[in-house]
Amino acid sequence: MLESAAALVAEYDDLERSLADPEVFGDTDRLRTLNRRYAALGPVVHAYRQLHRLSEDLTAARELAVDDETFALEALDLAGQVQEAEEVLRRLLLPRDPDDDRDVIMEIKAGEGGQESALFAADLLRMYLRYAERRGWRTEILDANESDLGGYKDVQVAVKAKGAGTPAPGQAPWARLKYEGGVHRVQRVPVTESQGRIHTSAAGVLVMPEIDDPEEVQIAAADLKIDVFRSSGPGGQSVNTTDSAVRITHLPTGLVVSCQNEKSQLQNKEQAMRVLRARLHQVAVDEAEQAASDARRSQVRTVDRSERIRTYNYPENRIADHRTGFKAHHLDAVLDGDLDAVIESAMSADEAAKMAAVGSGAGGGAAASDRGGERQGR
Repeated sequence: MLESAAALVAEYDDLERSLADPEVFGDTDRLRTLNRRYAALGPVVHAYRQLHRLSEDLTAARELAVDDETFALEALDLAGQVQEAEEVLRRLLLPRDPDDDRDVIMEIKAGEGGQESALFAADLLRMYLRYAERRGWRTEILDANESDLGGYKDVQVAVKAKGAGTPAPGQAPWARLKYEGGVHRVQRVPVTESQGRIHTSAAGVLVMPEIDDPEEVQIAAADLKIDVFRSSGPGGQSVNTTDSAVRITHLPTGLVVSCQNEKSQLQNKEQAMRVLRARLHQVAVDEAEQAASDARRSQVRTVDRSERIRTYNYPENRIADHRTGFKAHHLDAVLDGDLDAVIESAMSADEAAKMAAVGSGAGGGAAASDRGGERQGR
């Protein structure tokens, strides 16, 4: 463990020297990459140096205790601190998702349940918008296909960390929202229900890291089929008199992305390309993870109630996460954006799985930049 940490400390020192080089500030992309890596390694370096200092103090206290028994109690206390510091460092050295510092693009799609599912999709969107607001993140609706009753058949939203700086490790949108991918089930009395019966419906959430640099995902123009059409609103009525909506088909994969939210065809194309890059990146990640281990689950892409990750029970004001066992009776607060406890239960389960894998020798290396561990809900 200490050897792995020492190598990361050396890398951290090299990054510090690079970031002090004036030439680096002229290369925005390189500066962003270096800053992200520097921020990611910071906690590891701090923990390593803390452990090193405590270990030296423990050694000194034990030597002094030979001649002076008063140092024996200090040595005992320091031994406990060393053990705690080792545990902190061990956790920080767990395989880390390299996308954790990225912003995200979320897609919320209505599923089983007709109009009620579309209304639930709108509730989920509001929940994530409120959560982003609580954390100081910026949000941007990229595209929305509304239903007749004010819900969403599908909606795409970008979530970005506030400001241009690198978020603290584990605090960027992807690091927290990646656990939201999957099928969300709701149990409540729909507004269209005249006899007060509780119905069950579902909506799907897909979460993808947003790609800042278009060069990260190379897309050849010859691989794209671009169609333009008039945007439509609820009920299919046209909301534009010009062909401003854009549909892009990526021919090699068959992925289709459409955008009609903006009035400009160029803007819609740019938004659609953002989503396409994120989807292609996610496809590449999923394929790599599948090749590495067939046991790793991919993010749920269907909207089937049988593959739910979470249930929202309105009559009981209860929320239950089926992956982690988390349950609470404050659904109203969760829907208002108080999602931290739910998300942190998934983060803890993910960390425990990684610890178990490392402990059994199945986790691979301990470099902080490795992609490893199983993403809950993906």
